[in-house]
Amino acid sequence: MTPVRKTRTTRRTMTAGRAGLTGLLGAALALTLAAPARAGATPTASTTASGPAPAAAAPAPVPGAGWRLTPTGTDVRFRGLAAVDHRTAWAAGSRGTVLRTTDAGRSWRDVSPPGGEGLELRDVEALDAGRAVVLAIGEGEASRLLRTEDGGATWTEAFRNTDPRAFYDCVTFLDRRHGLALSDPVDGRFRILSTRDGGRTWEVLPDSGMPAALPGEAGFAASGQCLVTADRGHGGDVWFATGGGATARVFHSADRGRTWTVTDSPVPGGDPARGVFGLAFRDREHGIAVGGDYRAGQPSPAAAAVTADGGRDWTPAGTPPPAYRSGVAWLPHSRTAALAVGPTGTDLTRDGGRTWRTVDTGSYDTVDCAPDGGCWASGEKGRIARLARR
Repeated sequence: MTPVRKTRTTRRTMTAGRAGLTGLLGAALALTLAAPARAGATPTASTTASGPAPAAAAPAPVPGAGWRLTPTGTDVRFRGLAAVDHRTAWAAGSRGTVLRTTDAGRSWRDVSPPGGEGLELRDVEALDAGRAVVLAIGEGEASRLLRTEDGGATWTEAFRNTDPRAFYDCVTFLDRRHGLALSDPVDGRFRILSTRDGGRTWEVLPDSGMPAALPGEAGFAASGQCLVTADRGHGGDVWFATGGGATARVFHSADRGRTWTVTDSPVPGGDPARGVFGLAFRDREHGIAVGGDYRAGQPSPAAAAVTADGGRDWTPAGTPPPAYRSGVAWLPHSRTAALAVGPTGTDLTRDGGRTWRTVDTGSYDTVDCAPDGGCWASGEKGRIARLARR
């Protein structure tokens, strides 16, 4: 589904192991990824509760290392992704679908919330292998948060939005207890939802510390990365990204969402389809923003930017990705390497986001890496891939 800006008339419906993957994914792996490559081999389709579906086609595998598609057995689009480790990951997508793997993607279990077929799930946050929170997007009561404590065997609705003006885009956790969710502006200011008990209960925070939104400004529910934290358990820093207004901006809070500052980014705005779609911070100072214009065939100049001061200042990438990118993730245990993904490919940076090079042509919407080195990507037509040596 194409990400469409939410205006009052259109309201967007888009809404390995550690030893072998340290540093720059290991010098050999990084060198392999630095060469242009194509997506992984086609997996064999399997069957889930939604019935059999053909797995996504893909070009020949990359010699040495690269994305390896896994057999999801569904054709839904997965814009929500949470990497727990190199064996365990969660994915959330359209038609209320949630999948979970504990065997490095060799099989995926359908753990979708019962009765949730009409929900558009756009984000999932895994607190560990068994506990996760998923976000459903939409106007009014379509925006919901659901929680599981038993690997998806059962689900509890933790929050249902009752304000028809609100539209929630992303959710993130600073640690296992403290989390935030972001809504588009209500009464001219972005709305923040907060939990202090691991997602069991949520409350709307006062907006007195939130700068005013620009006309037409909103978040993009494209990859689950419009609202992010740095390493969990390290302070109260959180950031969110916007588009649709005259300028694409990045907001920052250092007190778990109570008060915020905002900075213009060099990623182009000025159109409902343009802005910053994804953020990643490896610590409270160093971050990457990616985005562009999501419309197919439209140019996306300056589709990436970097900060070294926590988002107070942003510098455009000298050599940005060649097209719109919606997801970005730092490679574990590296201070300089990161991956960005979008419908036309994956790009690698080895200098902290200043220059990017396309390393894969497969279509993905989001990417996430776990502390032990496990990296995953997901997107349209049931595509979920794991970064693996071949």
